[in-house]
Amino acid sequence: MASNRLRRIAKELADIQSDTASKIFCQPSNGSDLSHLLATFPGPPDTPYEGGTYIVDVKIPQEYPFRPPVMFFQTKLWHPNVSSQTGAICLDTLGTAWSPVLTIKSALLSLQSLLSTPEPKDPQDAEVASMLMNNPEQFQRIAREWAIKHASAPPQTNWDVNVAKTATPTKPKSKKTLSAEEEMKRYHGYNKDLIDRFVNMGFDIDRVVEAFEFVHIDKNEGQDYELEEAYMGDITARLLGEP
Repeated sequence: MASNRLRRIAKELADIQSDTASKIFCQPSNGSDLSHLLATFPGPPDTPYEGGTYIVDVKIPQEYPFRPPVMFFQTKLWHPNVSSQTGAICLDTLGTAWSPVLTIKSALLSLQSLLSTPEPKDPQDAEVASMLMNNPEQFQRIAREWAIKHASAPPQTNWDVNVAKTATPTKPKSKKTLSAEEEMKRYHGYNKDLIDRFVNMGFDIDRVVEAFEFVHIDKNEGQDYELEEAYMGDITARLLGEP
């Protein structure tokens, strides 16, 4: 069984190597160990990731191909289905949708496709997902900055040119400094620490307060307390724009 597994992995790596058109590369990360691979693929065109090179750590389980490879991004990227901290990936192909007929190459192609078609309603990173749904221009800007910084993408690509053409010039707004009293009014009587637990996840104060009021969270006379798990889920769903 083990020899069959190794023969299959070796054949898959040979197939990837022979397919130069896909620009996907995969090889053992250390010597001839076929259970731990490193793969790379280019960021797809017409996305903020265009021109970048993305490195993926690939671990092949003993039960392969009956269990999917374990993959995570070594290259940091700003994407709702990839953890911006750990590189963990949320993708059906690497989980419940895996089939023994799939291959390492098809899994990597699915990852590349994921960069073109993010799924913010099934996020790995809630902060990024919220930004994509509520402020897509800011999402694209940060995703592009990370592609240049972490994936060695060039500063100028066709994607940048197209974004510049479609951008609508806006007059910068002057920032108003709020007093401490005005700042506290934004909490609408809720305990600051209670609200800030969600603010620290990347959500705006006003949106968190709106979500609390929508779900009818008790203000508890301004005192802090632990929310029940069901309420936590309802608030998060509201912040992520779910119906």
